[in-house]
Amino acid sequence: VEEICNSVVDGNFEEVPRETVIKFKPPLYRQRYQFVKNLVEQHEPKKVADLGCGDTSLLRLLKVNPCIEFLVGVDINEDKLRWRGDTLAPLMGDYLKPRDLNLTITLYHGSVVERDSRLLGFDLITCIELIEHLDSGDLARFPEVVFGYLSPSMIVISTPNSEFNPLFPSVTLRDSDHKFEWTRMEFQTWALYVANRYDYSVEFTGVGEPPAGAENVGYCTQIGIFRKNGGKAMESCVSEQHDQHVYKAVFTTSYPSLQQERFFKLVLVNEVSQQVESLRVSHLPRQKKQDGEWDDTPKDSQASSPCFGPVFTEVEKAKIENSPKPFCVGDKFFVPLQRLLAYPKLNRLCANEEMMRSGIADSIPLSSDGSAVVADLRDYSDEQF
Repeated sequence: VEEICNSVVDGNFEEVPRETVIKFKPPLYRQRYQFVKNLVEQHEPKKVADLGCGDTSLLRLLKVNPCIEFLVGVDINEDKLRWRGDTLAPLMGDYLKPRDLNLTITLYHGSVVERDSRLLGFDLITCIELIEHLDSGDLARFPEVVFGYLSPSMIVISTPNSEFNPLFPSVTLRDSDHKFEWTRMEFQTWALYVANRYDYSVEFTGVGEPPAGAENVGYCTQIGIFRKNGGKAMESCVSEQHDQHVYKAVFTTSYPSLQQERFFKLVLVNEVSQQVESLRVSHLPRQKKQDGEWDDTPKDSQASSPCFGPVFTEVEKAKIENSPKPFCVGDKFFVPLQRLLAYPKLNRLCANEEMMRSGIADSIPLSSDGSAVVADLRDYSDEQF
């Protein structure tokens, strides 16, 4: 049964005849993860925990979302957490292009029916294909811990819809570890009771549409979206909860971000340097044309074409044109900081001139009054060819 079930749900159809298999495109597990990802993009939670995170596939999908600052996974299988933890670590690209906001990812070994105060105050907790693995005692404690104690703003619970099972060949339970699988009525009855008891509202949906002619069985995976009435997570006092740290942290990592001074300065200096160089080259008074003649007209390359640089909106163009223009004094080229702040990328990095000045002062030459970046008008490479 387990082999047949895995072949159907996970997208590997070699063990059963093709004509009897319901194929999900994308595979059902990906549809579940994409459902959560879409929900995160819609509601932009800062703190997200996945209970029963397994191989951390959902966490890896969610970590790229810019709104998330804390991402936590909890699972009973410590070996799997240790094995998959490194897949959540920052890559070289994350250092070259830091996030806007800090991100910390932590994996905890522990049971979802244990109380740990480090999971208090979360915006979203997901339980994807989890509850069907709980025995009756743990299932009874589950709402007390997740809804009553942790009490996040939103909870997403997915579980198999047993009404769909007759469409699979020889399937009674979809996994040998499942303690139960509910009909839609059974799941909704449980969910409504829990929501009412712990002051949540709940709506029902699912993923994995049935084949034509079997629409009456509903989705293959049924999903409940629980929202805390009032919208805010319970701000439980940690001291009153006696700092209950029962989970064991087996992996943690932090991502570089623009909130960290080191990475903010690196990105800012790089962007300013690139912008100044672009302006300097475009400002050179004598540029050789392809026909060998000289063009004495300075060119403002900042109204760039799609092939050679950023494309600005009309509002952005007007802001740039109305800002103080670069100028030359002898063989020195000056770019006012106010001009640099007019460009969208730099404007997003710096709220004002003083912020830009303090961020680049140690790395880029400034005018005596600190109001402009100073560069040599001509570079040795300008004389080549």
